[in-house]
Amino acid sequence: MEIALALIAGTFIGSVLGFIGAGGAMLTVPILIYLFDFTPVHATTAALLVVFLAAAFGLIPKFKAGDVQIKIALSIWSLGLITNLGGAIIAKHLSDAFIVTGFSIILILAGLSMLRAPVSEHSEKKIPVIALVPLSLIIGSMTGIFGIGGGFLAIPILVIFFHTPQIKAAGTSLFIIAINCFTSFIGHQSLWREIDWKIPVIISISAIIISIFGSHNSSRLPAALLRKAFAILLFFIAAFSLIETWFIS
Repeated sequence: MEIALALIAGTFIGSVLGFIGAGGAMLTVPILIYLFDFTPVHATTAALLVVFLAAAFGLIPKFKAGDVQIKIALSIWSLGLITNLGGAIIAKHLSDAFIVTGFSIILILAGLSMLRAPVSEHSEKKIPVIALVPLSLIIGSMTGIFGIGGGFLAIPILVIFFHTPQIKAAGTSLFIIAINCFTSFIGHQSLWREIDWKIPVIISISAIIISIFGSHNSSRLPAALLRKAFAILLFFIAAFSLIETWFIS
């Protein structure tokens, strides 16, 4: 039963990463906590590996199609290294309630970002350093502490403020997610021995397969409808997590 659940969970996570380009960790963490009884800090650590692998393999068709802005992604990753690795160090000292509550707040913000109105086409603009630095630091801290790659933040900022085409924003987001999650996973090295990796590995295999399929076919589905459905799911998970943490546990 656990293996079947892990395969289904991986399919779900891979679909989100492949078709939307963000949000894999937002599903992985609560799935590990509520379906497989991981502690929040262990769930965020294991989620980093799952999302890194799924995002990395999902990137293959994006790279081939030229839909990844490599310089922007590497800039965001490198500028956010301080908060990414710093967050990874302090994460193991934070309470479960703090991690779940902070994670839930991020889910709500992510859901709101998914409900944004469509953006009309404009010429792409270069991202100034004054905007790149805070964006990088915020994404780095979210990855280090909560195991979230930050794609939900990167995509709307690239699309709305810098007029990046949606397909390029999603590809660039996947690259940011992959390298951020890998970096933070290394930063969580002290927790590796405490985790039973069987379930995360099974989830990863399933997520990788579906993520590749989703990346190849993402343009065939209505993006606006996918984002709205995902936003509703995020609101539900956030509400459930907060109720379970503060009123049931």
